[in-house]
Amino acid sequence: MKRITIISFALIVGFCLATGAFAADKAAIKKQVDEIVVAIDGGKTAEDFKSAAQNTPSYVFIMEESGNLLVHPSLVGQSLKEKAEPVYIECAKATVDGVWVDYVWKEKQKYTYVRKCKSGIIVGSGYSE
Repeated sequence: MKRITIISFALIVGFCLATGAFAADKAAIKKQVDEIVVAIDGGKTAEDFKSAAQNTPSYVFIMEESGNLLVHPSLVGQSLKEKAEPVYIECAKATVDGVWVDYVWKEKQKYTYVRKCKSGIIVGSGYSE
């Protein structure tokens, strides 16, 4: 009985720590996207954030409302709308206040924070399960 109690306690603590890690990741992702949007709204260009596409584990992508990717780890210059329309549809739900969307990308469930700049450019970043 004592062994079951200890194992159960360890599982509960592990779950709580994992949940806290996701919350921290979500906060960091949101902060990163928000900062980029503010910078673009302040005069920076999407290209100024090319290096953010290499951020791990949560890379940044920046796209035009049409779906053309301006910043992405591997799809710069390509259309997300043409490559993965269901993903584009979700990311196009971006608002100026920012919103979390979810979709499947390369057989993984993704959760992405997307926010629209004043110019209509969409900045996003997220995590997968």
